[in-house]
Amino acid sequence: MTPVTAKKAPKKASSAKKTKFSKETYLSWYETMLRIRRFEEAALKAYSQQKIRGFLHVYIGQEAIAAGLTTAIRKEDKICTAYRQHGIALCRGLSSDGCMAELFGKVTGVVKGKGGSMHFSSKEHNYIGGNGIVGAQIPIGSGVALAEQYKGTDNLCVTMFGDGAARQGALHEAFNMAMTWKLPVLYICENNKYAMGTSVTRTSNVHDLYKQGLSYEMPSEQVDGMSPEAVHNALEKAAAHIRSGKGPYYLEICTYRYRGHSVSDPGKYRTKEELNDYKDRDPLKEVENKILTEKIASEKEVENIKDAIKAEIAAALIFAENSDFPLGSELYDDNYVQKDYPFIMD
Repeated sequence: MTPVTAKKAPKKASSAKKTKFSKETYLSWYETMLRIRRFEEAALKAYSQQKIRGFLHVYIGQEAIAAGLTTAIRKEDKICTAYRQHGIALCRGLSSDGCMAELFGKVTGVVKGKGGSMHFSSKEHNYIGGNGIVGAQIPIGSGVALAEQYKGTDNLCVTMFGDGAARQGALHEAFNMAMTWKLPVLYICENNKYAMGTSVTRTSNVHDLYKQGLSYEMPSEQVDGMSPEAVHNALEKAAAHIRSGKGPYYLEICTYRYRGHSVSDPGKYRTKEELNDYKDRDPLKEVENKILTEKIASEKEVENIKDAIKAEIAAALIFAENSDFPLGSELYDDNYVQKDYPFIMD
């Protein structure tokens, strides 16, 4: 089986200049990626212990996208994404406690234990959340962008989806409308090469998915998703274009997931050589190495971050374990704004 590369971006992206990013930025990226990695590892272990049930899609390997996202957009911007979304929620500021409790189905979870792995959300953090229906977030995110345009803000809606969703008809309908109305939406395809277990090369004649946007005359680019520097620069450029009133932008961010599609996927459709090739470019290790070799920060500062994250995730597991399950009587709560909605049967 030939490894899928889909025109991988160079390991050292030309946009990653040594002098551009501060010590604080690199440490922020490292902390964000490490938090996501350790959270997801803890979730996988809890799942194996049957403390988490249902589906579980982890973000391990794709953390550089979340890191670059944190520094390239504003807190006021909205984010709408798919079901591999724990990492995006954490980078947006949702707490490890609340996210872990949600995975455990506890009332202290970010949506009171009713959403589970695929449906985190937080109005406070402008996080519209994940979506379990493949590609459904694309028109939803476009609609959120329409609302921002209608209200006259200069906020944008980051609308994220995987390479599998890039073949959904809703994408083409949303792209057409967004360009026609010049909506403030940033479309991001997180291309991790496999839609569940089927490679892009087997499901699409177009292997460079950013080209989809070109048929709508939408500015579109391919980005190295293993580099937070490259992700930040591409997002920053796209956001400036959108805020200027010129309409949407499309980024295909090429990345890789180190685990299977979901927790039950052994990933036998790809070779060990391909997996190891991407692990050699692990963004977490790359950023840590850069911080230390270029003396951006001391080894002690890096160890302090590691210790803090380790304690944070351990505390999140305890918090989730000790929290209560929601009561059955709360099943119909939070579904409708109207408290006396007449069509709910007791």
